[in-house]
Amino acid sequence: MAVRMRERRDTAGRVPGEGLRAAGVTVRFGQVTAVDGAGLTAPPGAVTGLLGPDGAGKTTLCDVLCGLRRPMDGSVLLDGADLLGRSPGEVARRGLARTFQQPSRPRGRSARRTVRDTVQAVAQQEVARREIAGRDRLDRRRRRSAALALTGETADTLLTRLGIAGFADRRADAVPAEVARLAELASALAARPRALVLDEPSAGLGEAASRALEVLLRDLAAEGLAIVLVERDLERVLGVCDTVHVLAHGRVVACGPPAEVRYDHFVQSACVP
Repeated sequence: MAVRMRERRDTAGRVPGEGLRAAGVTVRFGQVTAVDGAGLTAPPGAVTGLLGPDGAGKTTLCDVLCGLRRPMDGSVLLDGADLLGRSPGEVARRGLARTFQQPSRPRGRSARRTVRDTVQAVAQQEVARREIAGRDRLDRRRRRSAALALTGETADTLLTRLGIAGFADRRADAVPAEVARLAELASALAARPRALVLDEPSAGLGEAASRALEVLLRDLAAEGLAIVLVERDLERVLGVCDTVHVLAHGRVVACGPPAEVRYDHFVQSACVP
């Protein structure tokens, strides 16, 4: 009789390679059901679309995925580890990063940081919490110090990859909106996430920047990242997503490859400009 092997888990209880999975998520605001039993599967190495018109529940579902809102029902797993009930900071530490529809501008002391400093600060936080292998405590301390010394290079590499290296020395609160959006993505990547949720990342970007972003997302997926791309318009996901989940009134009404989903009646009426 065959014996089923137990899944191998890391020290945090995760099952490597499962990606981000949500099921049966329900969120109500009073008598209004914003998300009604919705879910999605975003495997590593793929770009998964979450498509729907304004008011469909996309951002609310993203809030649940990232720990900003607790649902009445449902489950959210990242590599097999349960994320529900955890704070946004804990969700981020477990490997899920997010960008927002409206990038937040730095405030207070953070507002005086340059774009490079802002991204580097996230990279430093990631190194500080990362498990470092070594022969003993002193060796691990040296290795961590060496990794911290490289975070400036990490920031510069990300800014170059996103095409905004020319703004590296500008104050983060004084750059154009398009640069602020891409800088937010650079900060998200500096955390070295395993899953990345992008809420309408191309909003406000010019044609060239939007196309460059599509290429970047495909490259990031090829490197093993699980990506959730949230958009309103079908045309914005056709060339980049492997699978699309379509939300309407908080429910998933269609799911499949973009080339097939585009012929769905609801998608044609609500998601094609």
